[in-house]
Amino acid sequence: MDDEPRSVRFLGLLRVLLRHGVDFFVVGGVAAQLEGAPILTLDLDVLYDKTPENLVRLLAALRELKARYRDPAGRHIEPDAEKLATLRMHLLLTELGALDVLSAIGGGLTYHDLVDRTLSYELGEIRVRVLELAAVIETKEQANRDKDRAVLPVLRQTLAMKKARP
Repeated sequence: MDDEPRSVRFLGLLRVLLRHGVDFFVVGGVAAQLEGAPILTLDLDVLYDKTPENLVRLLAALRELKARYRDPAGRHIEPDAEKLATLRMHLLLTELGALDVLSAIGGGLTYHDLVDRTLSYELGEIRVRVLELAAVIETKEQANRDKDRAVLPVLRQTLAMKKARP
């Protein structure tokens, strides 16, 4: 796995989520990259719909990926339906790499708050929805974490350059 390029692993994660019919879209660093931002990200972030039916599909996908929570103490804690329904962030390790499965981002924005601000991207043989760059910027401003503040100038410049294109 470590020898595989990150982009190949991310595609593998997306394929599994799509194969299980999970309602989600890509957010965070990968969304910004797909929108043209020259940044590095080490994990795939997705925002999911918390309907009971979707939670069943998401849990099946996470089980296929052998997902477990990233735990500094080294414990092996797997996601379950209750955690997916109640917790906001699921920072996971899978057999294909790091996957952050989120029910809300920024200042508490959910799948339904942001789904209308997504774009469709064709990545090889798959099609995924991706949060538009302006919304990525807004959610990072709202989150106001050090790592988000560090990348905001690059994201804003990328957005300005996109808007300036004919």
